[in-house]
Amino acid sequence: MPKPSAILSRPFFEDKSRAFWMLQAGGWTGYLLLRTVSSISNTFSWKTVIANIVEAIVGYCITLLLSVCYSYYRRLPRFSGILVTLLTLVAATVIYAIIDAYAFSFRNDAAGLTVNLVIGTLYIAFTVLAGWSALYFGINFYLIVEDQNMQLRLLETQASTAQLAMLRYQLNPHFLFNTINSISTLVLLKETERANAMLARLSNFLRYTLANEPTALVTLAQEVETLKLYLEIEKMRFDERLRPKFDIDPRVAKAQLPSLLLQPLVENAIKYAVTPQEEGAEIAVSARLAGDRVRIAVSDSGPGLTKASRRPNQSTGVGLTNIRERLAQAFGVDHRFETRPNPGGGFRVEIEIPYKRKEAEGKAA
Repeated sequence: MPKPSAILSRPFFEDKSRAFWMLQAGGWTGYLLLRTVSSISNTFSWKTVIANIVEAIVGYCITLLLSVCYSYYRRLPRFSGILVTLLTLVAATVIYAIIDAYAFSFRNDAAGLTVNLVIGTLYIAFTVLAGWSALYFGINFYLIVEDQNMQLRLLETQASTAQLAMLRYQLNPHFLFNTINSISTLVLLKETERANAMLARLSNFLRYTLANEPTALVTLAQEVETLKLYLEIEKMRFDERLRPKFDIDPRVAKAQLPSLLLQPLVENAIKYAVTPQEEGAEIAVSARLAGDRVRIAVSDSGPGLTKASRRPNQSTGVGLTNIRERLAQAFGVDHRFETRPNPGGGFRVEIEIPYKRKEAEGKAA
């Protein structure tokens, strides 16, 4: 007989046929033992034991027939299904009571079946069969609700995955548009070697990024490598005007975050800090371990939040709003995202996320 804690567990009902037969056998075996112990508590009699065995076997067979009928009734309209279920239960109760009364008369050497004897056994018969029916419908209702909940969770997961993929795919056209424009400019200027070099680096960047699933989490080390590939492309445009700097704590190298999360921040820094200044700007990417959390910052030495820069505090395109949504999808409310002026001049974005270490450390992105 299955343990009580396992009765309503989902794995137990994965094979519904096996679960039904186990519950049927265990339930009626328990009923037989209970009735036998109750009947022979005062005086032991083989007739009593045999009568109880017959009673349990008959109950077992009747409930098998009930399960077949109930399985069909569940497909009927609600009112019709309830009505025929009650009528079937009444008929089964009468049949069970008659057989039980006959077994009782055999056990007590009575004169045979009488109306009073049948009426006397109706209560027990109805209680047993009604209880069995309630368990049958209750367990089936539980399984239906569980299936619906599982489907709902699956749909929610699929919707979340689709949204994450959409947010990630918004970044690629945005970056490709800028890069292809730069390559086109180099071609127009007849700087063939630089255009070829930029195409080769773009190919490496796309090969690296497209290897990741759009909804996958990557390590911070992998994200930094992706940023370096991206900055190699941008260095072709800005030369010494673009001065990247990385300061990554080795302890957070295996921390997980959504792929291509930091690239839009660096792209914004190039747009608002490097491009408008003749001398360019420094873009710093840092990551630190703060207790059980990872604190990541992307800052620049550009003009910051000035009217001249027209740098938005919140992006309406694929920039900061996109990153906020991706963080919300990946970590829920358990994250922090802040933008503010850099104390040393310029603009600073800080992200704080829980430290989730990559389980399969050998898995490549």
